[in-house]
Amino acid sequence: MGPAQRVAARTGVQHSQHFARRRTARLHGSARRDRRHRGPVIPPASVVEYDARWPIWFAEIRDGLSPYLEGIPHTIEHVGSTAVPGLAAKPIIDVDVVVSRADLVPPAVAAMVAAGYQHEGDLGITGREAFTLPPGTAHYHHLYVVVEGNKPHQDHVLLRDRLRANAADRERYAALKRELAHLLTTDRAAYVEAKAGLVEEILRRAAQSS
Repeated sequence: MGPAQRVAARTGVQHSQHFARRRTARLHGSARRDRRHRGPVIPPASVVEYDARWPIWFAEIRDGLSPYLEGIPHTIEHVGSTAVPGLAAKPIIDVDVVVSRADLVPPAVAAMVAAGYQHEGDLGITGREAFTLPPGTAHYHHLYVVVEGNKPHQDHVLLRDRLRANAADRERYAALKRELAHLLTTDRAAYVEAKAGLVEEILRRAAQSS
């Protein structure tokens, strides 16, 4: 084999090795993406300033749920802190699937299971059915099935609407959440418990003024 042939052969081997490495890298990248897609959905652990994308994320979640609820009279509502413009919050979208009667709860729950959610029961709050998210969920959210006008639904709506309408309550709530945010990485239950007093106070005022 002459010098030119040896160079050509060596170049061909180098090209083959180069493309093999690229294929391997692509395969490894795909595997990492697949593992990420199938893995558990990790809840956000920070309080951030209001993000104008949150209503858009809610709309995407709502539109993904609606086909599974076809034939079941319902509404899908954005509740929680991310539904309040200007309010600092964990970037978690709270979603209520609201049915008009208690007998519609089982088919609504079954519809959410068909959509990939895992039913967790009421988690100690009667009248509110909760769910674990499917793997690969694009936007972290809390999903509940409630009956229109029951206590969990009323509480969600009263708190949301009061915080939308009352700047003083909104600022107090935001300040408390920022103060407690460090608990989100160590004790989320303590974070929720520490907010409970102010939430109840705001709910009482909302009920009195409604």
